Amino acid sequence: MSEEIRFDGTKNYVATENLMVAVNAAITLERPLLIKGEPGTGKTVLAHEVAKAIKAPLIEWHIKSTTKAQHGLYEYDAVKRLRDSQLGDDRVHDISNYIMRGKLWEGFTAKDRSVLLIDEIDKADIEFPNDLLLELDRMEFFVYETQERIVAKQRPIVIITSNNEKELPDAFLRRCFFHYISFPEEDTMREIIDVHFHDIQSFLVRDALKVFYDVRDTPGLKKRPSTSELLDWLKLLMVEDLPPDALRSQDTQKLIPPLYGALLKNEQDVQLFERLAFMARREQGGN
Repeated sequence: MSEEIRFDGTKNYVATENLMVAVNAAITLERPLLIKGEPGTGKTVLAHEVAKAIKAPLIEWHIKSTTKAQHGLYEYDAVKRLRDSQLGDDRVHDISNYIMRGKLWEGFTAKDRSVLLIDEIDKADIEFPNDLLLELDRMEFFVYETQERIVAKQRPIVIITSNNEKELPDAFLRRCFFHYISFPEEDTMREIIDVHFHDIQSFLVRDALKVFYDVRDTPGLKKRPSTSELLDWLKLLMVEDLPPDALRSQDTQKLIPPLYGALLKNEQDVQLFERLAFMARREQGGN
């Protein structure tokens, strides 16, 4: 069945050839696809677009620092059962009434083959990936309270994202097909912009991209702006209807990009550009 499913991108998502190869390889191998890359490079959106492209339901499991692997399987609400027993509720005689299904259970028992997104796995405890090894490998798990084994009717397509906040265990990595989404080069970025803004002026794209990549390449920048932040910035530039030369000014007073709050997200980076503008003014004054 996996051979019949192919991902070739969508009209709303610009996927590179290497990314499409990675998605299809993971589907063919029936391995989880581990996607890494800078924040804002479309890792999470990829799962949405794969599901859309192959017309599969999407099941999303967004990981937090407090998330445990067990949460993805099921949770047993013993407190609620105790409370119901004190109230004389007849439901206490069937323990399954207190079993809450997790996202893996949902994916394993879905009527149609699903896409299961495990988003930002590196936010959880270091043992979290290891605790899911058997379940993702065998596509089954045991519910001790009800003494039943849950086996996947059909193996979901598992997409796992990571922002590289912490290293993942080797045993977990061995079971995944890995792909790193490199930051888009200018030609790819133009394609992404065209997908989101059909009527944008070409001069604005040209000048904005130059400023954007100059900002990203600034030495000492704490947080480099991402693709999603560029799109937000372009949207604001279009709304403000800036004059054509607004992004090409050589005035050192305007060294910080207009509407920079969409690109620079902390005071250290704003201060960095203010210092660069000050130094540029001093150099001009000295000449």
